[in-house]
Amino acid sequence: MSGLGYVVSDTAVIAWRNLLRIPRQPDLLVSFTIQPIMFLLLFAYVFGGAINTPGMDYKDFLVPGIVAQSMTFGGFVTALGLSDDLRKGLIDRFRSLPMARSAVLAGRTLADVATNMVQLVLLVGVGLIIGFSFHTSAPKVIAGILLMLLFGYAFSWVFAFVALHSSSAESAQALGFIVIFPITFASSAFVPTGSMPDWLKAFAENNPFTTVVDALRSLWLGTPAGNDVWGAAAWSVGIAVLFAVLSVRGYRRAVAK
Repeated sequence: MSGLGYVVSDTAVIAWRNLLRIPRQPDLLVSFTIQPIMFLLLFAYVFGGAINTPGMDYKDFLVPGIVAQSMTFGGFVTALGLSDDLRKGLIDRFRSLPMARSAVLAGRTLADVATNMVQLVLLVGVGLIIGFSFHTSAPKVIAGILLMLLFGYAFSWVFAFVALHSSSAESAQALGFIVIFPITFASSAFVPTGSMPDWLKAFAENNPFTTVVDALRSLWLGTPAGNDVWGAAAWSVGIAVLFAVLSVRGYRRAVAK
């Protein structure tokens, strides 16, 4: 087997190991199954009647925003798992094995792609049940799904970076919420940006999360998007590359201690 083959094999093993731990930790399972569905139902039935979305049913407006938000929250599994592995010394055990060092982070973030797929299927399924519907062709729907998986993968690297610079799993989770909540709520995910005060509207309209949500609405609902689809892909790739580099550096420092 070539060197690249060993890296791919080791990455797959680490990813599978991270997926196997989820059934043994029900709290992780809740975070990417029940929690996003709860958000969807609460916004649809508690706030939906009070939010005006001209020319569009609120459930159609909401589902892309909830899906995009859930993809960012999917990275919490990486933050918690990586912090826990560092604290318990498991990373030191990995260092003693004849395995590619890159497999630890690559496998961790790859596992998130699988859990994000589960979230996506659940959210779209529940959305269809409560009244959401696609208004575009199958290729565009698939493109939207792939965009969300890419976006979620990018944020897995963000949370890997957070975990490597946190003292515990709890602090990694708290820091992650502090970073993610303002970005997701001060955007077009849940309400039209036109309903916001001018100062907040300016931030929301230039928020990359708004670009991603508007791109998904264009792909799934056929709304005008301009350059949002390409912009969302560019933001996702840029975030993934930047935080992958920063995470690798942080990982090297962490294992060198």
